[in-house]
Amino acid sequence: MKHPLALALSVALSTLALGACQAPTRHDGAKGGATVAPDVAANPLFEPSPLPFQYPQFDKIKDTDFGPAFDRGMADQLKEIDAIANDPEAPTFDNTIVAMEKGGQVLERATTIFFSLVGADTNDARKKIQADYSSKFAAHHDAIYLNPKLFARIEALYGQRASLGLDAEGVRLVERYYDDFVRAGAKLSDADKARLKQINGELATLGTKFSQNVLAEVNESAIVVDTKEELDGLSDEAISAAAEAAKARKLDGKYVLALQNTTGQPPEAFLTHRALRQRLHEASVVRGSRGNAWDNTGIVSQIMKLRVERAKMLGYPNFAAYSLATQTAKTPEAVNAMLGQLAPPAVANAKREAADLQAVIDEEQKAKGQPTFKLEPWDWAFYTEKVRQKKFSFDESQIKPYLEAKNVLENGVFHAAGQLYGLTFKQRTDLPVYQPDVLVYDVFDADGSQLAIFIEDMYARPSKRGGAWMNAYVQQNKLFGTHPVVANHLNIPKPPEGKPTLLTWDETRTMFHEFGHALHGMFSNVTYPYFAGTSVPRDFVEFPSQVNEMWADWPSVLANYAKHYQSGAPMPKELLDKVMAAAQFNEGFRTTEYLGAAMLDQNWHQIGSVEGVPAANGVMAFEAAALQKDGIAYPAVPPRYRTPYFSHIMSGYAAGYYAYIWSEVLDANTVEWIKQHGGLKRENGDRFRQTLLSRGGSKDASELFRDFTGHDPKIEPLLERRGLTAAAATKPTAKAGVKSKKKSRK
Repeated sequence: MKHPLALALSVALSTLALGACQAPTRHDGAKGGATVAPDVAANPLFEPSPLPFQYPQFDKIKDTDFGPAFDRGMADQLKEIDAIANDPEAPTFDNTIVAMEKGGQVLERATTIFFSLVGADTNDARKKIQADYSSKFAAHHDAIYLNPKLFARIEALYGQRASLGLDAEGVRLVERYYDDFVRAGAKLSDADKARLKQINGELATLGTKFSQNVLAEVNESAIVVDTKEELDGLSDEAISAAAEAAKARKLDGKYVLALQNTTGQPPEAFLTHRALRQRLHEASVVRGSRGNAWDNTGIVSQIMKLRVERAKMLGYPNFAAYSLATQTAKTPEAVNAMLGQLAPPAVANAKREAADLQAVIDEEQKAKGQPTFKLEPWDWAFYTEKVRQKKFSFDESQIKPYLEAKNVLENGVFHAAGQLYGLTFKQRTDLPVYQPDVLVYDVFDADGSQLAIFIEDMYARPSKRGGAWMNAYVQQNKLFGTHPVVANHLNIPKPPEGKPTLLTWDETRTMFHEFGHALHGMFSNVTYPYFAGTSVPRDFVEFPSQVNEMWADWPSVLANYAKHYQSGAPMPKELLDKVMAAAQFNEGFRTTEYLGAAMLDQNWHQIGSVEGVPAANGVMAFEAAALQKDGIAYPAVPPRYRTPYFSHIMSGYAAGYYAYIWSEVLDANTVEWIKQHGGLKRENGDRFRQTLLSRGGSKDASELFRDFTGHDPKIEPLLERRGLTAAAATKPTAKAGVKSKKKSRK
């Protein structure tokens, strides 16, 4: 998350779909579209919270407080900007750059809390506020970034930055502000600025509508099942949860299977009823493209046309080139090279896995005396479980009793952080929460001082967006002397009352992953808000969180938390060994479905003309052609996200979904380094914290990686991890983001 000025554009164009991870903060002026609170003087958003570390006053904040806070916050910030731009004194670092860093505090506070709640617990009032303010936020952004007097001061400081007597973080701050203003259109003609303002407003409105449609479609597309017999294969807890979901919809006696915002649906792995698996899959893949009130194909077409026009106006050949210029990848060609060399071995692996699945199908059908059938996408997860059992003699149901959620958090995730960084955690129940299931912890550093407050929001609910992510309600920075308040959000199905929350192995790893983001936010030690916490390039932000996944199956950590929720007995070594042996199992599928989505993202954003963007009725045909062209169109393994519900690329991860695997290259190298240097040791944790996690965006991301590992990234550790042999993929060049020994990328 960045300071309000730095975030304003992304806020206007997005609404919390940063898929797994970053802190949302958003930002307009004039009269708001929300109902004004009766007593605006009592608005708790106008002043910093009096609670510890400025923890939000969830019990006092009302939906009617947001509109007045947005209005006042934007009005205040515009006054601050006007004073800076018209200061008769010559521009200095303090009276221009630092003054902007200090501004917009009411807006920062209000938008941070609002958009965090929109993601975690939205409602009709919040949806209306979001829709009413989206274009206003864009206009507010433009009023700042297209202010010629303000830019003239920044440009003057940029030209003098080497002689201003600043430290490295100060120089970088000047450079980042200059780049942000140029990329926002500060150098455009007045006519182009006017058109850019229109584009930004339209994109903001369309982005909000897209995200609201996605949530509505997830809820609308839930599968209603008439009989318990059709749910054969699901656990008793899952069946009870489906019955409760039906009751919530006033469908007593029936069962409801809610969808997640991914193509694959978890129940497909267990349902023996093939027709029901097919219903689940088909309901999932048509979301947003079935011609109903929440069809997103028209919105996709409009958004892509506007993005192309905007990129061209700013001097880039396409939106991907514009988006990637500030990432570690730098260019679309580099991303294409990376994805292109991984796709062939990934698809080849997926096809080998498919052959194993087809063999099981053939064998079972023959034993039944029935004709065999061709493996389809809705069969993959189900028969994968059968192959897993055959190859490794275990299934998820054997593991789950040893993975009770709170125990995994406290004796797994927290335990690893204690061993590696010296952290300790204490749950507190005196602070207000926005949902009764939310957990709150004080986080203490190795010296006993309080470092942060951590919020854990585990459960899925209709008011919560899909996926898993981290956000910061309060960011660390020395300028204001603030300490972090960070939150992790998961989407674990909530069991019936009185039943334990038992995790799958993937959910366990996700909990470790998201806490890696939390550590990135909690360890921040920067001077300026702009650089705090996870304010790093998109293709770097997933890197620390992916590294933290390594502790999920680290022997001493696993032994500390993998205990039966009833007996307390440790997970048997033979079961643990099978889990470890299966680490690369189904990796061809996982890599292929991910690459399909990542390459689809690039295809959309590498369109070079408005005329090249398909109309609404051509969106799905474009998707099919793109996957075919890139050699990733394997029918049995559809993309993890299809275009009409691909929330990442309609918001903060536009042209950036590749970032997960780009970051994984860095992650795999780092994990290798840690293992070579003794693994779970304080020395390694302290080094990672000091050289990388604490630096936020205050230093070039590639340099931070080299500071920790001492070398440029290599692709071999990633190939080995994903079961892709080096022989099956050409070594990437420096341009592809994995550098050769002779040349490093700057």
